Amino acid sequence: MPPLRSVIDLHTHSWCSDGTEPPAELVRQAARAGVGTVALTDHDVTTGWEEAGAAGREHGVVVVPGIEISCSWRGISVHLLAYLPDPDDPDLGAELARSRHSRDTRIQVMAERLAADGYPVSYAEVRAASPGETSLGRPHLADVLVANGRYPDREAAFAEVLASSSPYYVSHYAPSPVEAVELVVAAGGAAVMAHPFASKRGRVVTEEVIEEMVEAGMVGLEVDHRDHDRTDRERAAALVRRLGLVRTGSSDYHGAGKPNLLGENTTDPAEFERLLETTAGQRLLGA
Repeated sequence: MPPLRSVIDLHTHSWCSDGTEPPAELVRQAARAGVGTVALTDHDVTTGWEEAGAAGREHGVVVVPGIEISCSWRGISVHLLAYLPDPDDPDLGAELARSRHSRDTRIQVMAERLAADGYPVSYAEVRAASPGETSLGRPHLADVLVANGRYPDREAAFAEVLASSSPYYVSHYAPSPVEAVELVVAAGGAAVMAHPFASKRGRVVTEEVIEEMVEAGMVGLEVDHRDHDRTDRERAAALVRRLGLVRTGSSDYHGAGKPNLLGENTTDPAEFERLLETTAGQRLLGA
């Protein structure tokens, strides 16, 4: 196993999903920020792992291969972080492929609705601006609207036409969080719920749902996150203690796509060791 570095950021995104930087650049930025261990957790894809691992070896950064799986419970969005799952697991792979296809179709419909009302965006532009096998999301629509001069940044586009309350919004397929946890565990990975009480993002699930996820094999909660205020963190920390979970902290870095800074929230090395003990031996990458 590569040596573990003490500054640990377990939630970041490259341009393989809705970040703005290639995986190698993300890892280089982590090194510059003093982050010695970084998890690449793009939405519903594993395509950036190899590049990130190579960059980790070059820059002396440990890379944790991960995925952020988009889930839904009774219309409430739930994000599940999967660390070190087997990328070749057929059941997990099939579920991720289903989600990506639904995401792609959803973005196409949203682009068509926006264009029909005169907004400067098309699905072809979104796809052309996205490298390779990118998992498409609303931020990619926002980027085209920004590039075409309609909005100054992603935040403005979301505030007006890309929010879930917008008439242009289209939902996409997502597994239940309990099903997703079961898939991650079966694939040998560790499942951690991202920003569980971030109500500024929208409705959040009850603690009873989180307990069901733990019963299915989830091992941790992301307590320290920009979208958790002090009360949210205290509530999450209390739940971690009550259920005996791993406590994580992360930046949720997206490059220029969000103001989040690498290493602004981190995970204690002892908690990271506990997390690794729950996985089935998939290897860390990089240094």
